[in-house]
Amino acid sequence: MLIRSPKSWELPERAVTPEAAFWNRRAVIKALGLGAIGSAGLLYGRGLLAQDERMLKDLASLDKLNARRNEAYRVTDRSLTEEAVAARYNNFYEFSRDKDDIFEHALEFKSRPWTVEVGGLCDKPRTYDIDELIKRMPIEERIYRFRCVEAWSMVVPWTGFPVKALLHEVQPRSSAKFMKMTTFMNPQVARRQGGTAGGYGEPWPYTEGLTMAEAANELSMFAVGIYGHVLPRQHGAPIRLVVPWKYGFKNIKSVVKIEFVEKQPATFWNTLVPSEYGFESNVNPRVPHPRWSQAFERIIPSGKRVPTLMYNGYGEQVSQMYLAQAEKLPAAVYRGS
Repeated sequence: MLIRSPKSWELPERAVTPEAAFWNRRAVIKALGLGAIGSAGLLYGRGLLAQDERMLKDLASLDKLNARRNEAYRVTDRSLTEEAVAARYNNFYEFSRDKDDIFEHALEFKSRPWTVEVGGLCDKPRTYDIDELIKRMPIEERIYRFRCVEAWSMVVPWTGFPVKALLHEVQPRSSAKFMKMTTFMNPQVARRQGGTAGGYGEPWPYTEGLTMAEAANELSMFAVGIYGHVLPRQHGAPIRLVVPWKYGFKNIKSVVKIEFVEKQPATFWNTLVPSEYGFESNVNPRVPHPRWSQAFERIIPSGKRVPTLMYNGYGEQVSQMYLAQAEKLPAAVYRGS
């Protein structure tokens, strides 16, 4: 008889919220500010009813993605975050510094047509139409923990493809040591890029980077969907990075360019505040952010405070990438903040 021990990231089917529950109006309104979230002070109630009805209509209109769930990636210790909650509490700095109004500010943002340019130190550079890229890649759903540097967390079902599938197609050269990613630049739509919301002096467009080992890791994926349908605007449509062992700001949204480079690339937050946002930025409860502890996190929407897991619970998959460096470099380099 086969006895299978669940992995640390696995989520049992009974813990996944049925899709029909997302559209229960009373439950949504309660989740979005009149119940636990409101008492916890995690979301705010500006124009709540009108905004959320628009949001739910927008979510319901998105195309479904028929992707198999990859059973190797689950979470057992927490329930899936309800879709309506995740849609109202997110960061997209191009549009707003607040988390509860991103959806409204991004209404003018268009994610089709869209192209992704892949180049640099690779043998098969190419510019992809986003829908062509989706058709070429092995699309699957994975349920991951999501941990923000601001010490809040969710559990999210992403739909997308492993980064290593793209690497296989474009064939980076051995001289490539890093993968640099760049988001869109459109100040007319993304108000912070134009400085109209206090964004002067910020290094737009948003850029991020991974080492080639991190990019090729089994957990790294480019998400093109969430909760079974295509990405909404506020989640980084039409394509974003998901690296669940790192803090959320490393998960760059709305990618338009991917480059393979030899030297560590400049990235948005590391350029803006290098003392607080390291290039690596792995989730590490033992290394505090300069302005707050990372030892605990708040689960959205309940506000429940729980201990932070090393590498966000994915040490089995990623810790080997950092053992050699950790012996040579000071802890500050591994700030993970």
